[in-house]
Amino acid sequence: MAEGHAQFAKRIELLGRKHRKMQHGYVTRVGRDGLISVLPKRGKRSFPMAGLYLIALVFFGFKVFTLAAIGPVTYNERLSRLNNGSSVEQIGAKLMAIDPVTGALAGLTGPIMR
Repeated sequence: MAEGHAQFAKRIELLGRKHRKMQHGYVTRVGRDGLISVLPKRGKRSFPMAGLYLIALVFFGFKVFTLAAIGPVTYNERLSRLNNGSSVEQIGAKLMAIDPVTGALAGLTGPIMR
């Protein structure tokens, strides 16, 4: 009797594991013998590139907005103050430096904002 209960408990554990995997989606397949099998979907474990693109877009948008709002002279003065600061501030100054894309986009949006 105890052996039957152990097999039953093992089977319940396997079904519970399969059910947890199927919470993320499942696929049905028909085998050669006509038996319909329900299998959990394979999960994608890759890095979400859309999120990374969104972060980069927001960062460049912030740079363009800041440059267009305060002007290039004031912007460069603030960057020079950051360059004289700590190592974290120097890294921030290098990231926030005016690049060709930021300068062009700020030149286009500057007159609109003023």
